[in-house]
Amino acid sequence: FKIIMHLIHRGIVNKNYKENLLNSFKASFKKGYGIETDIHATKDGHFVCFHDFTLKRIHKINKSIKNLSYTEILNLTKKNPIPLLKDLLKLSKNKFDLFIEIKPLFSNKLLRKLLYETKKYKKCVFISFKEKNIYRIIKIKRKTKVGLSYSPSTSIKIITKKSKNKDVNCLILDKYFLKSSEINKIKKEKYFYTIKNKKDFKKYSNSNLIFENL
Repeated sequence: FKIIMHLIHRGIVNKNYKENLLNSFKASFKKGYGIETDIHATKDGHFVCFHDFTLKRIHKINKSIKNLSYTEILNLTKKNPIPLLKDLLKLSKNKFDLFIEIKPLFSNKLLRKLLYETKKYKKCVFISFKEKNIYRIIKIKRKTKVGLSYSPSTSIKIITKKSKNKDVNCLILDKYFLKSSEINKIKKEKYFYTIKNKKDFKKYSNSNLIFENL
């Protein structure tokens, strides 16, 4: 019996909600869905829910997250304050699945801190396009739930090879791979991103999906 999981991408429930904000996460949980969110570390070691490496696209400020303290970030993003991962964890109340995508390459020290901060929350899955993050997490704490992320440019051969790692729980794949019979043969939990229209959502609803704006 297979449980199908659908997660809201960055908490974007619909066009009225902006990505990776607490009110968006709240709305996602209200609808009964888990969330896929992105994280970065600030200069003073706080984990924030934010996709980009800089504030440029969202806040029109060309400054890097890693070079700012969390207080500085709050001062620069007053209109739509960037939330801490801690706030999202509290909000989830251990009831909803959280797929936490680590955007930059984190040091072992930061990864240890991340695992410590999330240890009470059993529904966290750590994912990353930077596989070093995932292998480092496994080394630190082997039983942690982790997933490797891949874009359409990755060869199926590589994905198949990497999927054989027994410590990796799942694969996060572009929706492009939904049609691949070779990918379907991989005996590993698979999640497909990012479904952006109702037609695709209905078509592929028997698969684990990361979707938005429906």
